[in-house]
Amino acid sequence: MPMTRYTMSQAVGLAALVVLVTATVLPLQQVFGEGGARRDVIRAEEQHREEAITLAQEAADHGKQGHVGAFLTSAEAALQSALKAGEAPHVDAGIGELKQAIEHGKAGHADVATKHAEQAITHLAEKYRSR
Repeated sequence: MPMTRYTMSQAVGLAALVVLVTATVLPLQQVFGEGGARRDVIRAEEQHREEAITLAQEAADHGKQGHVGAFLTSAEAALQSALKAGEAPHVDAGIGELKQAIEHGKAGHADVATKHAEQAITHLAEKYRSR
């Protein structure tokens, strides 16, 4: 039985509707599905924050030993991780402390740089809920 123009246009319309619904629903599945995009972002920010804490601790340890070169390497890596840790007051304060630590480290003030790295650890380790 051959398709009439009316049947053909209904089939095309139905196919278009299926494509439209599929294109609309599939992206929402990633947002509302298991995990969700926002949860993935929060998880990534948390990992960056934890990495920043670890690297800042390495920097502080190097600073206590007077190893300025190793201190700067770890402090700069900690800063890069902290910059990816999202926006929160404690993260911002930690970033500020890491910048001060790097500045003092470059000036050769290992003791002051170490204190700033330790303050960065304190700030970054604070739990934050407000975003």
